[in-house]
This record gives sequence, structure tokens and C-alpha cells, in this order.
Amino acid sequence: MRTITTTQELAAFCEAAKAHDYVTLDTEFLRERTYYSKLCLIQMALPGEGDEDAVLIDPLVEGLSLKPLYELFEDRSVVKVFHAARQDLEIFQVEAGVLPDPLFDTQVAAMVCGFGEQVGYETLVRKIAREPLDKTSRFTDWSRRPLTDAQKKYALADVTHLRVIYEYLAAELEKTGRAKWVEEELEILTNPETYVTHPGEAWKRVKTRTNSARFLGIVRELARFREGYAQARNIPRNRVFKDDALTELASTKPRTLQDLGRSRLLLREARKGEIADGILAAVAAGIECPEDDLPKIDKSRDKLQVNPALADLLRVLLKAKTESSGVAPKLIAPSADLDMIAAGERDVSALKGWRREVFGEDALRLCKGEIALAAKGRSVKVVEL
Repeated sequence: MRTITTTQELAAFCEAAKAHDYVTLDTEFLRERTYYSKLCLIQMALPGEGDEDAVLIDPLVEGLSLKPLYELFEDRSVVKVFHAARQDLEIFQVEAGVLPDPLFDTQVAAMVCGFGEQVGYETLVRKIAREPLDKTSRFTDWSRRPLTDAQKKYALADVTHLRVIYEYLAAELEKTGRAKWVEEELEILTNPETYVTHPGEAWKRVKTRTNSARFLGIVRELARFREGYAQARNIPRNRVFKDDALTELASTKPRTLQDLGRSRLLLREARKGEIADGILAAVAAGIECPEDDLPKIDKSRDKLQVNPALADLLRVLLKAKTESSGVAPKLIAPSADLDMIAAGERDVSALKGWRREVFGEDALRLCKGEIALAAKGRSVKVVEL
């Protein structure tokens, strides 16, 4: 099990990779104690059947530069293959501002090839590679050195089996003509903005029980402060204060340190110093925010007049389409999308791109009364009117 520890070795391996159509990659990282993931290990494999063309790259070794890897990422002649790539890509985007191009994500490809939603790597190894997968090292501290042979074996398995999975899925996409579907799904992963968290938008992830604009204005300012503080110090946002404490503070609106001390949910460390000052300033900013600048709640969906009978018919149509295409129903159209279509909305993801081809066109025709649905044995068929 070869481990690369020098820039020269990495450059040589990446140069060898450029002679192939694809390379498989994975990472191991830690994020429990930091805001940004700490990259601890990179695994790569070239096409082949054995482990001799697979390597581990140790980014924790002093003096090792990942520049050769980033140059490979930018080489469009080599497909970079990951499974469930989002967290891996976030690391590279944050650390170096680079994303692999072209990219292939086997989890996304598996979804459009009929393996269900968010299918796990272990499932694909079992169903496609027909191999067992030892996951005993899944929960491990990848920052500790030296790595054990068991850890190395576990890490390499994440890229060696991936070769078989990629080749199978790529062939399936070619055979079914669904490669474009995967490309559409990957647009989010290959957009650098996907990996940027703007403090001013952080409040949208906080679950609240009220839609009061003033309350949400305070939530917004508290979430903005927390996100900025966590990013600047590279600590988890929950180490600053948790969501339940945030909503409590938005309700009680503390004005002084004495008020802050009465909080039931705030950590002791947050009741003094920079965090306490930041909380009080955020609450004040939320209270003093002009009405026109408060968060605007989109109530348009609450006013939608859903035709329940049509919504039920759309669900039957979706079931028929997913049975014939082999794609998971929620990947094509979640329940909320179906209700929106039944209420007359047309700016819905189920009516765009490859989803329109698979389901959307007939969904619109059903809404217009141009087609009907009929039972035929155990299946449902579309009937022209």
C-alpha cells in the first residue's frame, strides 16, 4: 500500500494519470472541531484491477504541495471520479479555489440508473463490483499518524472498487442515453458558489416556529454574527451557540449582559467576552432594523389552491413514469412539486431539464386534459384523449 509523501512523487503519479481516461478519488477528513473540513488523506486509483495502481496521499506531511493534483483537476482529458463528491469538493474549493473538471459522481449516476436516492458506496460495491466492503475503520481519527494497515486498506477500497462502479455506470448511461441527465445534476456540484456560506444568508437554515418579520430580523442578525465568528476562527457554529439558544435569544431580546445571564440555553462561554458583545449587538441590530429591510416571508405557496384530485393523478403518473424509467420518484418530483403543479405553478424543477423529458411533459398534458390514465393489469398507461 503505497503512500505518497513528497511533491515529486505526487507530480509523477498525476503525470501518469494523464495517460488514462479517468482517475478515481476520495478523501478522509475531520470536521468535528472545526468550521472547515481538515483534509487528512487523499486516495487515488488509476484504471486497472489490482491495488498496484492505487495510492494514498498524505497531505499532513510537511512540505507536500498539492499543486500537481490541482493541475490534474484542470486537465479536461481525464475524468475525475468521486462518490458523493460534495464534501470532498468543498475541501478543494475552500483550500485552493479549484474544482475537478470534468467530474463524474457515481452517487448521482446511480440515482439516474435506477439504484434509488442517495445510494451508498457500500451498496454499489455489493451490487456492481460484487465484493464485500470492510467498514470497521469508518469511525477513525484520520489525523493521527502513523496510519494502521487496516486504515490504509479501508481507505484504498474507497477508490479501487470505484473503478468497476464507474465503468459500469458510464456504460449504462451511454446505453440509455442518460449522460446528459447526470451532467445537469452535476451543475450544482461544479458551481463554486455551492461551497460558499454567506453569513447574511445563514438564518435561512434556522428552524423557527414563527414568521414574525421582526423576530426573523433578529434571527438573521444573530445567525450572521455566529456564522462570521465561526468562519473567522474556524470553529463549528454550534460551539458559538446552538440553534435553540439562537431562537431563545431572538425571543427574549437581551439588551445587557445581565439579561444575557438569564438565558437557559446559552453556553457559559457565550455569556461574556466577544461572543456576548456580538450577541447584544446582533439583537440590537435586529430590533432597530427598518421595516423595509426585515426578511420577507414568501407566503405565495401558502395561498396556492391545490386541486387534490389532480395532485393524486400526478402521483399516479409519477409512479408509472418511475416504474418505466427506473428512477427514484423523489429524484424526479418530490411531493411538494406535485402539489405546486396541481395548483398551477410552472416554475418547478420537475418541469425542467431531463425531468421534463421523463415526467414533466406528460404532467402538463395531464393538467390540460390532453391525456388520461388507465389501469392495465398491475401497471398504469397513458391514454391520449
